Amino acid sequence: MTVLNKKFPTKHTTAPFSLINVSDFNLAIEAEITRTKEEINLIIENDTIPTFENTVEALEYSGAQLDRITSIFFNLNSAETNETIQKLAQEISPKLTELSNDIILNEALFQRVKAVYETKDSLDLTIEQQTLLDKKFKSFSRNGANLAADKKEILREIDKKLSKLSLTFGENVLAETNKFQLHLTDKKDVAGIPNGALEAAKTIAKSENKEGWIFTLDYPSYIPFMKYAENRALRQQMATAFGSKAFKNDELDNQANVLKIAKLRHQRANLLGYETHAHFVLEERMAEKPEKVISFLNELLEKAKPAAEREFKQLSNFAKELDGIEELQSWDSSYYSEKLKQELFNLDDEKLKPYFKLENITAGAFTVAEKLFDIRFEQVFDIDVYHEDVKTYEVFDSNDNFVAVFYADFHPRKGKRNGAWMTSYKSQQRKDGNVERPHVSIVCNFTKPTESKPSLLTFNEVTTLFHEFGHALHGMLADTTYPSLSGTSVFWDFVELPSQVMENWCYEAEALAIFAKHYETDEVIPMEYIEKIKASATFLEGMATLRQISFGLLDMSWHGTDPTNITDVKAHEQAAFENTRLFPKNPKTAMSTAFSHIFQGGYSSGYYSYKWAEVLDADAFEYFKENDIFSKEIASKFAEHVLSKGGTEHPMTLYKRFRGSEPKPEALLKRAGLLVE
Repeated sequence: MTVLNKKFPTKHTTAPFSLINVSDFNLAIEAEITRTKEEINLIIENDTIPTFENTVEALEYSGAQLDRITSIFFNLNSAETNETIQKLAQEISPKLTELSNDIILNEALFQRVKAVYETKDSLDLTIEQQTLLDKKFKSFSRNGANLAADKKEILREIDKKLSKLSLTFGENVLAETNKFQLHLTDKKDVAGIPNGALEAAKTIAKSENKEGWIFTLDYPSYIPFMKYAENRALRQQMATAFGSKAFKNDELDNQANVLKIAKLRHQRANLLGYETHAHFVLEERMAEKPEKVISFLNELLEKAKPAAEREFKQLSNFAKELDGIEELQSWDSSYYSEKLKQELFNLDDEKLKPYFKLENITAGAFTVAEKLFDIRFEQVFDIDVYHEDVKTYEVFDSNDNFVAVFYADFHPRKGKRNGAWMTSYKSQQRKDGNVERPHVSIVCNFTKPTESKPSLLTFNEVTTLFHEFGHALHGMLADTTYPSLSGTSVFWDFVELPSQVMENWCYEAEALAIFAKHYETDEVIPMEYIEKIKASATFLEGMATLRQISFGLLDMSWHGTDPTNITDVKAHEQAAFENTRLFPKNPKTAMSTAFSHIFQGGYSSGYYSYKWAEVLDADAFEYFKENDIFSKEIASKFAEHVLSKGGTEHPMTLYKRFRGSEPKPEALLKRAGLLVE
């Protein structure tokens, strides 16, 4: 027995990071797999008539400690990994997949769940209990419980292969990200790059005992380089390195992994009676079927493409007039977009960054949450963390009741994957008369403080922090009975609503006055800057929308059709991008081989959900603006009907209860500047 197999001896039973040896995980997880099997056997061997309590509820609460341990392990594998953890992940994932299949494909267990399901109309169940029963029954029926024995074995093999392939995919992307460095020593090669980014690059070089500057593919290093570096050849070098991750026909190449994952997912869907992987996935989404997703994306494409083409022409002409660029390339996009934005709005990130000190933005997000939802955050130093960068907070309501533990991990490092995400170490639930509160974390990759400056964010990073914080609020304000229906456990195309709606406060003067203060003078961001932020909010929005649509269409091209005959990843990708492509093709780069959202994360057949949720969030924020952006009444309705309810009811039911009607796309088109008056 390890410390992981007992009730954690820590404050709020938080993850005991300092007490864990990495080698503990394998033993601890094996022990919990055995315990979970015993819990399942008790359900099966119960000789009384199957009831909601002795079957469905018992199944819901089984494996609780296993869930906690695996959440710690896989969160570490994303945020603080190393070779040992990665090797363990390759060993542990198949075992977990096998357990999952042992449960889902267990005929006796399915018959008990089915017996309860068939009598559901005569049971006096709450809405949440009805949802749980429906979800449990579908988890069996949709995942092979009705298959013949030989087909169940095929399904097991497919699932084992998929679990290992997605891990390998992610490891390759991380290794490729860590592998590349652009080491520069000539001052003219870094012309145009702001002092803050140069100082960060110098800090990296110093850490490796090198002169000059080192730029990497981590976002805080890569993005400023692409936006400001005057040396076009070096921008091309950086962009090609970024775009060719796991696409070099070497040991880290993901082309074969992409093809295998897509084909195995299709094979799995066919085995279960579905036309494609997307048909399987979307059955449990608001969109319901691939045709609806394609129609949704194409409708947006129709609105966005003319605007995108106008913007691209404007950007191309601007680059030609400014620097004689004959053909605008992808590595020119950020650079000339920033130049054009400065010319049109006299606004650039370097002017704004002094007003966006990380600590102030974090405190500002907390204040916005307090104003809206009557919760407060108190930093504490007696909760275990997995890295010294991680900050911890206790969250309380207005009556001083404990609400949640909140972790914030903001800076890049070698063992941390790129991007930003929210995750959970413990779900909210009610059990045996006790209310267990959640432990929620957000993980980002913002520039670290340097010797002379604190961590200063770009405006885009400010919205990223608010986005992930919105996910965190969804987790922290959960108020359900069952953990599998709690917090962000909702339909995938609904999960982005709380995160995306929070971004809206970043554009409002009343909110910016709270947190946008100069890090040296404490001066509130000038009103002229706020007006420019709002004015520039739709700058090149057509191009940005087209880009998001292209990713959604690429996802559907892999998962919404039969991929059996696809042999060339790049050729397939180019065909998927044909209607959305603005820049010339680059034979050295590919999107799919590093498209972690769909080949490693949970967004397969779901990338469209970002745009889908934008329709919801624009409509929801319009409701706030019709009243007051800090309206307690509207915020209370949002917390009650959306944030607290998790996946206890159909999301459209919850949304209509909050808003009074279904969302209208006009609010999004108006906000994006794509609505033709």
